[in-house]
Amino acid sequence: MVKSYRKKPVVIEALQFDGNFNEIEKFVGGDAEFRQGELIVATLEGPLHASPKDYIIKGIKGEFYPCKPDIFEATYEPV
Repeated sequence: MVKSYRKKPVVIEALQFDGNFNEIEKFVGGDAEFRQGELIVATLEGPLHASPKDYIIKGIKGEFYPCKPDIFEATYEPV
């Protein structure tokens, strides 16, 4: 049987990518590259591309990953 689940309220840290490569590189501990206008972030699943306006999220285990702005804004709110 299919059950419904609600996401636990978890506070995360995130930065929006808006050309601020140095700030993001510092945030992710150097695990990022900037190539041809795209940010490439090292994640647990391997390198992932982030476009301008994407958010870079620090997960609950200290991992980093990009998130599209519409998904981020539907999922998170400022604290």
